[in-house]
Amino acid sequence: MLNSFNRYVGTVLGAALLALPVVVSLAHGADRGEAKATIGSAKVTIDYGRPALKGRDIQKMIQPGQLWRLGADAPTTIDSTADLDFGGTRVPKGKHILLARLVEPGKWTLVVSSKPAFQFEPGAKLAEIPMELTEAAESVEQVTINLANRDGKGDLEIAWGKMRLRASFTSAR
Repeated sequence: MLNSFNRYVGTVLGAALLALPVVVSLAHGADRGEAKATIGSAKVTIDYGRPALKGRDIQKMIQPGQLWRLGADAPTTIDSTADLDFGGTRVPKGKHILLARLVEPGKWTLVVSSKPAFQFEPGAKLAEIPMELTEAAESVEQVTINLANRDGKGDLEIAWGKMRLRASFTSAR
């Protein structure tokens, strides 16, 4: 009788643990976004969380030198069917993590990494390229990432509040 009770408790606890990630994911509530484009021979997909600004000041949320994970919940990823070229650095096809670094006020870089922001170490950096910062007239409440093919180059734009960050890359040759 004790064995069947232990099996029952084990089954119930196992089911509860399997359901926990779903409950935790729903509790945070950030929408997911996806941006896709074909750049040269590469089909590229970016998957990201979409946190809301909720009146926060972006400039006060990130300090110079810090990495921003570009979204919420699960890491923002870039997945490509072919190698990509980020400013002369070849990034192998497959799934990698995208981060942004505030170098100094007004100066940002895009970081392609093998590890998320909370586990980042210098050896995890696959590529780092400058991003152009502009201010838009219209504010965007949720993080939005756009990806487009512009004259054979991948044009990546990150919008949040009035901040717009833009970087480009190509399919590796």
